[in-house]
Order: sequence, then C-alpha cells, then structure tokens
Amino acid sequence: MRRMPPFAVSLAVLLASAAGDEPKPKLRPHPAAVPNIHAPGEVDNPALVPLIVADPASLPGIVVDDTAAELVGTWQYSTHTPPYVGLGYLHDQKAGKGAKSVTFTPDLPHDGLYEVRLAHCYNVRRATTTPVVIHHDDGETRLRINQQEAPPHGKLFRSLGKFRFSKGRSGWVRVETEGTEPNKVVIADAVQWLPQSP
Repeated sequence: MRRMPPFAVSLAVLLASAAGDEPKPKLRPHPAAVPNIHAPGEVDNPALVPLIVADPASLPGIVVDDTAAELVGTWQYSTHTPPYVGLGYLHDQKAGKGAKSVTFTPDLPHDGLYEVRLAHCYNVRRATTTPVVIHHDDGETRLRINQQEAPPHGKLFRSLGKFRFSKGRSGWVRVETEGTEPNKVVIADAVQWLPQSP
C-alpha cells in the first residue's frame, strides 16, 4: 500500500477541513449528570422517535443543549421519553425541589431581537408549573410552563417569547424546580435562540 508523504497528509486534512468535512465533536452526556438507566431503544412512545433531533447543530439559530448547560443540584440523564435534542434530556428525579436548576447560556453572534424556544419532552409524569427565567437586555422574564402539554414546534420546542440580547454570553435561560409538584419531574433539554428581523 502506497503511503502519502507527511505534507500530503497535512494538506488532505486542511482541504477536508476547508470543505467542511472535518468530523464534528462527539456529543457526550453531561459529566455532572446521573447516568441514564434505560437500555438503548427503550422508550415509552416509539411513535415519537422520528422527532428526535440527534444533532443540535442541525437546528436553525443558536442552540444550547443540556450537555453544555450549567447544573445546580443532581439531575439525571434519560432517553426514555422522546422526542428530545441531542443524546437525551435531564430530569430532576422528583427530588430537591427548589434547590435545582439548569442554565443554558448561548454565545450570540450579534445584538438583536431573538425568539427563545425551550425544548422538553411531555407526558402526564411531567411538572405543570415548571419555572423558567429568561435573562435578557431588558431584565428578567419569569414564566411557568406546563410540561405535560405537547410543545407546538415539532412536539419538541415551545416559544418563551421574543427578547433583546447583546452579542456574546450575557443572556441566559434557566429551568428551575421551585414550586413544582413533588410527584412530578422537571425536564431540561435544550434552548434555541432564533434571530428576528428588525
């Protein structure tokens, strides 16, 4: 087998990178999360599996997955209830209510108005009063969402509203657990920022 000289290998790598053929970094579960307890393919609703978005980078706008979020308290990784973004989603294990949160911080490319969407799977085991905080240029907006209801965008994302953000990492969205039912789980999966026309 003919070997390529080192400079040719380097050139091939550079050309592949320039063409966008460089392999993307592999997603890994959040290192602080409790591991998934479900076997691959073990899901509660197989009909929703086609709605899973395996690659967060394939979505429009700026997407922060749970694998890149900041966790406070113990959260468990799961793949049991599709759909979800990336490898799976996080849930609060119905424990430590009020002492846990997941914060999603984007690196926004420019100042402007963005529609913010929250991804979460849904069923009757979910919290109906999940607190969500959006930190934006005009202050903070606090909402409570019902995670038992199917999100309207691909049964995966629900809009939290449109807000002004500055370029960079000054804005964020936080999913909290305070005030949620003790026998229901809070879900944290991904947040999407969609730039809006002026």
